[in-house]
Amino acid sequence: MREGTGEERYQPKATTAPPFPLAPITVIVGHYGVGKTNFSINLALDAVAQGWEVTLVDLDVVNPYFRSSDYRELLEEAGVRVVSPVFAGTTLDSPSLSGAVYTAIEDAIRQGTGERKRVIVDAGGDDVGATALGRFAPRIAERDHAVWYVVNRYRNLTQTPEEAAALLAEIEAKAGLRATAIVNNSHLKQDTEEETVIESLGFARAVSAALGLPIVCTAVPKEIVDQKNDSFSESCATQNVYPVQVYVRTPWGT
Repeated sequence: MREGTGEERYQPKATTAPPFPLAPITVIVGHYGVGKTNFSINLALDAVAQGWEVTLVDLDVVNPYFRSSDYRELLEEAGVRVVSPVFAGTTLDSPSLSGAVYTAIEDAIRQGTGERKRVIVDAGGDDVGATALGRFAPRIAERDHAVWYVVNRYRNLTQTPEEAAALLAEIEAKAGLRATAIVNNSHLKQDTEEETVIESLGFARAVSAALGLPIVCTAVPKEIVDQKNDSFSESCATQNVYPVQVYVRTPWGT
């Protein structure tokens, strides 16, 4: 597996226990480019390391970049099952893909006592992605599930609480599922620093208040968390810091 257009292999992350529980089915939604895929990959790797039987479903069947299925080797080597299109141009009209998604959802719903199955759905960040999710929404909605709305203060079209709320309303209408919580994943790609995260905390609280939804966590690049800056830790304490490895990078290196 190569990083961006480079030749180096991805290094498996040092797993971190997430500061939140996982529902049998967790759907990750949000605007294109906010970091849903990187968050989903980290979540899947950490969950499987904790002993869960994890399936990561990639529902982004249109966007050629930032897809969780592009990291299949990394995920499968760690024990994560990946359900995704297997060739360019595949859509959810493919019976094999659609059937595999339904099977993963049903397995999570019907698991027996003692089974430890979790499904993470990485939904596309546009109307097509949300609509694709809508095909499976009725069944998901019947059982224990979570829908986490990922926000990034620094991403175009979601830079104010009002913009973030309006975008979520569009996603919910297309997907047929209501968000249950938000994830603060505010970053500036490789330029992310402590201040980048700290300056996003108020934004996340404002979005939480506007939507009436709790904050699951604030995702922070692991190298920043590892600095163990006391003031940083204190600032972020109320938002459940979740250290994430940065796997997903743009092919053009920005």
